[in-house]
Amino acid sequence: MKRFWQIGGFIVLLLGSVANTVHAPSSRQFEILKNIEIFTALYKEVNTYYVDDLDPGKLMRTGIDAMMESLDPFTNYISESDIEGYRFLTEGRYHGIGAVSKQIGDYVTITELYQDQPADEAGLKVGDKIVAIDNKSAVGRTTDEVNEILRGYPGSAVVLTIDRPGEKTPIKIRLVRGEVNVPNVPYSGMVSGDVGYVALTTFTRQAGQNVGDAIQALRSENPNMKGVILDLRGNGGGLLSEAVNVSNVFIPRNELVVSTKGKVKDWDRSFKTLNSPIDTDLPLVVLINKNSASASEIVSGVIQDYDRGVLLGQRSYGKGLVQNTRDLGYNAKVKMTTAKYYIPSQRCIQSVEYKDGEPVHIPDEKRAVFKTRNGRKVLDGGGISPDVYIRKPTEEGILKSLIEENLIFDYVTEFCAKTESIASVADFHFENFDGFLAFLKNRNFEYESETERMLTELLEKSSSDGFELADNISNIQKEIESAKQDELQTHRKEIIDLIEKEIAGRYYYQRGMVEMGLRNDEEIREAVTVINDPARYKEILN
Repeated sequence: MKRFWQIGGFIVLLLGSVANTVHAPSSRQFEILKNIEIFTALYKEVNTYYVDDLDPGKLMRTGIDAMMESLDPFTNYISESDIEGYRFLTEGRYHGIGAVSKQIGDYVTITELYQDQPADEAGLKVGDKIVAIDNKSAVGRTTDEVNEILRGYPGSAVVLTIDRPGEKTPIKIRLVRGEVNVPNVPYSGMVSGDVGYVALTTFTRQAGQNVGDAIQALRSENPNMKGVILDLRGNGGGLLSEAVNVSNVFIPRNELVVSTKGKVKDWDRSFKTLNSPIDTDLPLVVLINKNSASASEIVSGVIQDYDRGVLLGQRSYGKGLVQNTRDLGYNAKVKMTTAKYYIPSQRCIQSVEYKDGEPVHIPDEKRAVFKTRNGRKVLDGGGISPDVYIRKPTEEGILKSLIEENLIFDYVTEFCAKTESIASVADFHFENFDGFLAFLKNRNFEYESETERMLTELLEKSSSDGFELADNISNIQKEIESAKQDELQTHRKEIIDLIEKEIAGRYYYQRGMVEMGLRNDEEIREAVTVINDPARYKEILN
């Protein structure tokens, strides 16, 4: 209760502070003051008289989160316990165990390990289910709740009770937390002999320098290098300054990269390149997909607007918003959208509508037209559209279901429990597709196609309207079911590619996944084809 009155006193002081700074309150300012006072009174009354004991901090967090959720998905409250996650997003490092996890069923399950980090060194494996932490049950806890417990000061220890597939009894593993560093350029190398490749996974500190160093090293070792592929697929962004630095690797000094414009005009800024580029002529293909966001979209948009390279893949996410963090006291922060950003053609790529945190598709005819430096037409709103579109079969149908239901992940977990080691990435080939089919059969795998969902809706609608279409729809459903039996074989190659990539990641970590992707990836092959065809490359850009 004492802490509650401290919070209440803080809010009253805040009211007085706001009132003192506003000499002649406008109608809007009066509304702000009035609602703060109402909220303070409500918070006090509920904490004092509600029938059950309440946690004041938890109650306040519920109110704050609800307020943030009414805004865009990128405006968030960052409590003291969230700071480690914030550090990872901005710096690429944090205090913790060095593992990625997600909730699968009732358990938070390890989905990726960072090589030579605490979790890896302690013997944790991908696929391990966290049953308890320091002997306290973790069953039913969310990923955020578990991660909050696992993060902590370097040198402190935590004991995990693990349910590992293939083991009959739970395993206890003691981990010593450390300073976890995750490289933003996990792999660079040559593909197809004379084309370079650089993977950038996040825009944390030194991203621009690391991309530049990687390209210089490739060019030094391969003087006849014809071009380079920059892979931004799945890169959710990061620091705005590093988006400028990565762009500067390919475009000259003093070129505009991005402008920010918001409500507070004094905060509007234009960011230009500051350094000499690594190379302004080397043919460049940038890979993007629906999970390329924010800083990734700045870089890909800049490359497109200046006709510096070819974009290949799928339309990007559509996050054209700038966030700034402001201190709130008690080691808490708010990460708040304060502006929209505009790339050199002056288009804003922000999606105007979201559903469940995902951008809603905007038809091209509703997007404004802008022009690149060479006069090519480009569109604003809803992300960056690639110059060369590649259909992604994993975003639809049976492949999407296999991924979303974690069936490939679970199969590979069983595979690894029985397989101590595999050949090198270059030499490993998965050859037990029938075993995978048997695994799906044992798991009673079924999926409902979009067509089947539409037929179900049609049946319900037709019945309510008095039309008897049940027999007709039943016949169509039988034909669809028959076709679905062959769908796994139809997508055999794509499924094997996914299995091989997951297996490579288990034995050779993030680098192994990238290397396996290079071997199997249709988009990589198409990017190499574009670079090796100078006439087509120039035609796309002109």
